[in-house]
Amino acid sequence: MPACDHCGAHVSDRFARVFASDGHIYDCINCSANAGIAEVARQRAQDA
Repeated sequence: MPACDHCGAHVSDRFARVFASDGHIYDCINCSANAGIAEVARQRAQDA
């Protein structure tokens, strides 16, 4: 079963087929969501 290269969480074959790049899954749904939250927090801190 495919796994996220960042956190090691298992992902579905369908997720891997769609989001893998060069055979690697650099982030899963959880990692992507966390990255988005961190990005927004950084932008808000700069704007404050």
